[in-house]
Amino acid sequence: MTAATTLSSSPALGPLLALGALRSPFKRPHPGVGFTGERLVLPGLRVDLARLAAYERVCGFPTGEDALPPTYPHVLGFPLAMSIMSGRDFPLPLLGLVHTSIDITRYRPLAAAGTYELDVYVDRLAPHRRGTEAFVVTRLREADTVVWESTSTYLARHRTQREPAPGPTPSEPGAAPLPLLDEWRLGADVGRRYGAASGDRNPIHLHPLTARLFGFPRAIAHGMWTVARCLAAHGTPPAVRTRAEFRAPVLLPGTVAFASDGVRFELRGTGEAASRLHVSGRVDRLTF
Repeated sequence: MTAATTLSSSPALGPLLALGALRSPFKRPHPGVGFTGERLVLPGLRVDLARLAAYERVCGFPTGEDALPPTYPHVLGFPLAMSIMSGRDFPLPLLGLVHTSIDITRYRPLAAAGTYELDVYVDRLAPHRRGTEAFVVTRLREADTVVWESTSTYLARHRTQREPAPGPTPSEPGAAPLPLLDEWRLGADVGRRYGAASGDRNPIHLHPLTARLFGFPRAIAHGMWTVARCLAAHGTPPAVRTRAEFRAPVLLPGTVAFASDGVRFELRGTGEAASRLHVSGRVDRLTF
């Protein structure tokens, strides 16, 4: 385990994103790059209930319950992750870093009014067919017991010594198409609303003009909003493991289709874009 640094408060996301953007042009990732960084710990964490309610509303979770949605601890840990990944010694540029997957385990329900300890660290960097992937671990403890943990993968694209493999298939091999359950019309303000609730005001999510600076024709939805919205529609048992892979961005405004068979779920395009897969994942009940 890496050395730990204890924080007195959660760092502000805006300055970290700006710092990471400024440092990005000076970082040149290459095959075999490594990283041994610190582990950031935030004790005595209490949830801002007003901010939580705003998050629940924009993601479709019930409001007013004394329970954290399964994705909310990621929001709490994201500033710590950005503090590490915007650092001078982190070798991957923050600009262009793509969140490719998240694996979440919630061991029991989490009280919204609880007091927690949060810690975040980069477990490893690993070669990927398109560059280098960072594995970022976030854990939430209550009374010295891990009650929630996740591993996110972030991809930095760069030249590799291997040819890229073909892209992923739209669904698991041999799996039947998932039943379509709903269609969602997404407004142009989804990224701004989620950004206000989560603190993640990355310009690619906010306005068409700022999104075009990064190569997108319109603003795109936050990946973590898409998986949170899917889990709100799908439902999760008290003790659960869920994994989601982010396949393609969701342009705003737009219409998407939610499909699920009770375990697996997908978010797809509609109409002529029905073959476009945005998010795929599964929800598994934990048994002890």
